[in-house]
Amino acid sequence: MRLAVIGAGAVGRSVVELAGEHGHEVVAVADSSTAVVADGGSDAVGVDPDAVVARKAERGIVGDDDPEDALAADYDVLVEATPTTLGDAEPGFSHVTTALERDRHAVLANKGPVAERYGDLRAAVDDSDGAIRFEATVGGAIPAVSTVEDIEPGHVTAVRGVLNGTANFILTRMAAEGLDYDHVLAEAQDLGVAEADPSFDVDGTDAALKCVILANVLSFGAADDPADAREFTLDDADVAGIRDVPGSALRLAAEDGQTVRLIGEATGETVRVAPRLVPENGTLAVSGTQNIVQIETSHAGRLNISGRGAGGPETASAVLGDVGRLE
Repeated sequence: MRLAVIGAGAVGRSVVELAGEHGHEVVAVADSSTAVVADGGSDAVGVDPDAVVARKAERGIVGDDDPEDALAADYDVLVEATPTTLGDAEPGFSHVTTALERDRHAVLANKGPVAERYGDLRAAVDDSDGAIRFEATVGGAIPAVSTVEDIEPGHVTAVRGVLNGTANFILTRMAAEGLDYDHVLAEAQDLGVAEADPSFDVDGTDAALKCVILANVLSFGAADDPADAREFTLDDADVAGIRDVPGSALRLAAEDGQTVRLIGEATGETVRVAPRLVPENGTLAVSGTQNIVQIETSHAGRLNISGRGAGGPETASAVLGDVGRLE
């Protein structure tokens, strides 16, 4: 498959680097201000992945072309890997709909369009010969969306789990060392686990977006008529973060064989994210930056999938897995 990669952050660059190993060719790459597009013609070859990544590292740009040239390139699949934006989910939403209008496929690592404008995306798909996939928007390398689809959303009653590595690292360290939130946050920022502004992670927004996406998959997937499905956005989520979790709460929990984790839960009717008590040696008590997704089913019981929920190569593996499903 010929890929146009929009977004040259950690995920986009990793897709460019790893696409060849999966048998795909990158024909265009764009960042926010520049692009590089392979020459057309019958003897055309893709862009040089090493040159693109090196140029981005050295000069902060991927090429000399305009980003619009990448959107207009001759590709089979558009990979949308720009940063997540909320509200109108732009420019990611327009990138995806541009591909669909050309009857091309789109694979998203960007949560915004799927979490904030899912109904609009589904309508655009209905008018196109292209399809969308978005495994990478939930849990990095963990195949949460495809597992729900394989089981069939109508047979899934709930999906819950630890869906943010930064928050989980902080809670794990607080419990292990008896430290307070501010101390561990500073440590996480020094290690590069937390951003300078950690709000997106510690306030529960990132986990909530992932749960909103899962709720949309469950709602639309179980509906006989898409018009009957409930569409979720971030505004529909009940969200509490970890800023106000005191170290004393973790110490008291440990005395009862429990700990605290930021747990997100999605059904076809609700989305909730909040710190919860879980058994210290239980399935949901993953440590460090690990994530876990727990799927409750009607007939197959409870399924647990854990792994790395973020990172360039990890998330790129989910993107490229989706590309493979479109072949």
